[in-house]
Amino acid sequence: MAEVNVLFVCTGNTCRSPMAEGLFRQAAEGMGYTVSSAGVAAYGGSPASPETVEILDTNGASLAGFGSRQVSEEILADASHVFCLTSSHREILEQHFPEMADKFYLVTEFAEIDGQVGRDISDPIGCGREAYAQVADQLQQSMVGILGFLALKK
Repeated sequence: MAEVNVLFVCTGNTCRSPMAEGLFRQAAEGMGYTVSSAGVAAYGGSPASPETVEILDTNGASLAGFGSRQVSEEILADASHVFCLTSSHREILEQHFPEMADKFYLVTEFAEIDGQVGRDISDPIGCGREAYAQVADQLQQSMVGILGFLALKK
């Protein structure tokens, strides 16, 4: 069985993708998956937003040792599956790394959220704790579908 190395991608790698990383790590505990995150416009080494850390703590998930990082060819090459938080993140990756497009997915591609499959997860930055809680809820719904998809790929 090939190693499953999951990567979550958003813009700055401080809110949505680190939250997805922490929630996936928790949901997939003991399944042998590797998980990380990156951003299409990230500054290296930034901490996750305080709201993201708080939401993860509330859910019993951790981001110990986290530092943001910019998506790169090397990071993408290491990933077996790349889950983007919005269709625009996926389009950016497809434009810059077309040879890897077959491993790019939307994080919501395998879950129905508010009656839609494949919807974008909105950026909560500057919108308060409730927006972060909504993102966490959407991501948790998405994790079930992602884990089911990954199980089929084994």
